[in-house]
Amino acid sequence: MDQSKYNPLSPEERFVIERKGTEISFSGEYDDFYESGTYVCRRCNTALYHSIHKFDAHCGWSAFDKEIEGSVTRIPDQDGMRTEIVCEACKGHLGHVFVGEGFRGSRFNLIHQGLNYLYSAEMKLEVPHKLQGHQLFLH
Repeated sequence: MDQSKYNPLSPEERFVIERKGTEISFSGEYDDFYESGTYVCRRCNTALYHSIHKFDAHCGWSAFDKEIEGSVTRIPDQDGMRTEIVCEACKGHLGHVFVGEGFRGSRFNLIHQGLNYLYSAEMKLEVPHKLQGHQLFLH
């Protein structure tokens, strides 16, 4: 894989994104963070989730009930119990999705090491997958 086309990653970020690692629950920078904006893949900057779909699932990871259409791929885990989610663009590990829980339908649990948050003063419902030319600012 040609790493030169991706953002540089810390060893912890590489562990999560490339080796499907995890982090300690309730330790991530976005766990209790609800500003208006868009969450993007830390490795390739693909827009993944809008903050309007983030909610507190009391699980220790950022939870969303809807992804940006076409931004993530669902892959059944080898354990047969969970479904992994990866960035559609770079195939980096993001976390897991759980379907049929409560009233929201789906719960996407995102590992913070795989995300960056982009602040948007004018939150738009549709942000293109590649963020070139948009006025979004890294938090």
